[in-house]
Amino acid sequence: MSDLTKLKGVGPRTLFTRQSPAVWDTLCKDGVYHVKNEHIRQKNDTISDFYLKLYEWFTKEASNYIDIPKEAQYPIWFSVSEDLMLQPVEGSIILKVEVPESEYLLCNNDAWSYVVNYWYIPLDEDDEEAHVNELKRNGLASDDELLLTDKGNFYPLLKRKLLNSWKRVFTLAPHDMTSGLVATTWEIHKDWVKEVRNYPSD
Repeated sequence: MSDLTKLKGVGPRTLFTRQSPAVWDTLCKDGVYHVKNEHIRQKNDTISDFYLKLYEWFTKEASNYIDIPKEAQYPIWFSVSEDLMLQPVEGSIILKVEVPESEYLLCNNDAWSYVVNYWYIPLDEDDEEAHVNELKRNGLASDDELLLTDKGNFYPLLKRKLLNSWKRVFTLAPHDMTSGLVATTWEIHKDWVKEVRNYPSD
């Protein structure tokens, strides 16, 4: 299957996410949790603006596939398998949640890594080879030159092609449907939580 959007229709999913204990505190207090700008800044420090910009793009594009609450600005990332979830670290919790089908979006995690690196997301190996050759013909060493330098102004069609390819995060199935698949929501409800695993600092 090549289209992630066709995986809908399986109903609720059990998902796993590693969070700080403060997330559970918020859920117990308010019944719902949303990622806030300050959470991302606290986690990512000097590269916060980089991630905020990408997450804002992600949320805007994701709204074509899922209804996102107005108060929810940034995605929350989940593993679709307990075997492949982010491993606990000291001072963290693992939430096991059951998310209604209408509230989660499946994404290609391999493709997302291309977005984070400002790379073109190819449809397949042939498309990737053709794209690399196109870069070379235009004297470009890598995709990120189109976004991080003024070269993007000289190759607007190539830049647009690159940015449009990022939408494949939501549609292109990963090569490995086990390790390459993740899910996102834009909020967590307390009644979704089936288990809280606590890993306190010593």
